[in-house]
Amino acid sequence: MPSSSSASPDPLSDVAVLMPAYNGQADVERTLASFAESALVRVLIVDDGSNPPIVAPTLPNMDVEIVRMPQNGGIERALQAGIEALAARGYRYAARIDAGDLAAPGRLAKQRAYLEAHPNVAGLGMWTQVVSREGAPLFVLRPAAEPAGVRRLRFFRTSLIHPAMMLRVDAVREVGNYRVAYRAAEDLDLFLRLMERYDCANLPELGLYYELNEGGISATKRRRQIVSTLRLQCRYFDAANLYDWLGLGKNLLHFVTPYTALKKMKRALFAASAN
Repeated sequence: MPSSSSASPDPLSDVAVLMPAYNGQADVERTLASFAESALVRVLIVDDGSNPPIVAPTLPNMDVEIVRMPQNGGIERALQAGIEALAARGYRYAARIDAGDLAAPGRLAKQRAYLEAHPNVAGLGMWTQVVSREGAPLFVLRPAAEPAGVRRLRFFRTSLIHPAMMLRVDAVREVGNYRVAYRAAEDLDLFLRLMERYDCANLPELGLYYELNEGGISATKRRRQIVSTLRLQCRYFDAANLYDWLGLGKNLLHFVTPYTALKKMKRALFAASAN
């Protein structure tokens, strides 16, 4: 069982990378190879019914375990099973990442240190460089760092980037774990429930290279994701928060705008803000 002592000679002994995977063996290997930490990196892959099954790669400074789902049931159920498996193994922190994305050096140690120093923060993200499938940089996501800003902007912009998050396993289970109630928006559903009892924040430095994948959930399940987000906005809507109104309008615009047009608009806006 991982040690819970912050004075442990193995500073990442209570941290595990949590990665759901459905096929994509090469992406799994590339993502795991990107981790560069001074301590052993522990990984739990939840194989969501891949055919052929995901094989644990042999990488230096890394211990990889695979939990296999009996059949493909979706990312929501895979993450739920992953959190329960980490809890059973005694891990305190789950560091999310998706196959195809890359970790910045030292990400795990930085996030763990912050969470150790801020016990009321249940989820911690980082800034993210968005890249093309070929690795070309597109734009950088720099969400608000402080919990108040994350909470205020929760529906207006992406305040917490899921594959860049480190989560307290006990807090995630306390609020009901990942759920299938809001398909394709399981991350927002979890973050909103966490923020009812805890804070969520971001480290204002680069932690992830996020691959803009045309086969990802935001593209292939876009309509389902928008509907789930709208349902969450209605449930948690704060009429006194201007950004909740702006976020509602933004999501309705997404609902009626074709994905290709929306992608071009986003790239143009981020390019303009970077200049």
